[in-house]
Amino acid sequence: MRKQIRAEVAVIKPLDDKEAQTQKQVLNWIDSGAVLCRIKKPATPPKHLVSYFVLIDGDFVLLVDHINAQLWLPTGGHVNPDEHPRDCALREAKEELGIDAKFLFDGPVLITSTETVGKTAGHTDVSIWYALKGDRQADLECDDSEFEAVRWFHRSEVPFDQSDPELHRFLTKMAALTPVN
Repeated sequence: MRKQIRAEVAVIKPLDDKEAQTQKQVLNWIDSGAVLCRIKKPATPPKHLVSYFVLIDGDFVLLVDHINAQLWLPTGGHVNPDEHPRDCALREAKEELGIDAKFLFDGPVLITSTETVGKTAGHTDVSIWYALKGDRQADLECDDSEFEAVRWFHRSEVPFDQSDPELHRFLTKMAALTPVN
C-alpha cells in the first residue's frame, strides 16, 4: 500500500513552492518507512495520513463545524492501515454524511502537512485533499458525534479565519482544474 500512497502523492501538481516543498517532504516521509496511518487515538504516531474531501456544488462548498478541531473544516478522516486514501474519502463520505460520493477530479487536488489545533492539538496531519461532487438539495445524514453543524458556504462566504489554514489554497487551486464528466 505504501507504493500506492506514494503514487497518489506524487501525481499531485503543486500550486506553488510551498506545496512543492510539502510534497517533497511527504514523499521523503513515505520513503523513510515510517508508520503512515494512525494506529491509536488521538495521535499515535504523532504524524499520520488524513483524507480530506470537499463537497462542491457550483460556487458552494460543504464545511462542518468540527467538535475536536473547533474549526469549520472539510469532511474527512484518518486513513486506516492498508487503506488507500481515495477509499478512505469514500468511506468517510458514507460514514459522516451518508452519501455515496463521486470524485469531481481524477486525482487529489492538494497535499498539506499541518499541526492540529483544538481539543486534540499537537500532532501533524498529512492531508491529501479531494474534491467530491456535491448536491446542496440532497439530504445528508450527518455524524452528530463529530460535528456541531454542517453548512454549505458560498465561496465568497467561507470563514477562512475559522477554518483549516490551507482551505483557501485548496479552493484557489481547484478553480484552475477541469472536472471529470
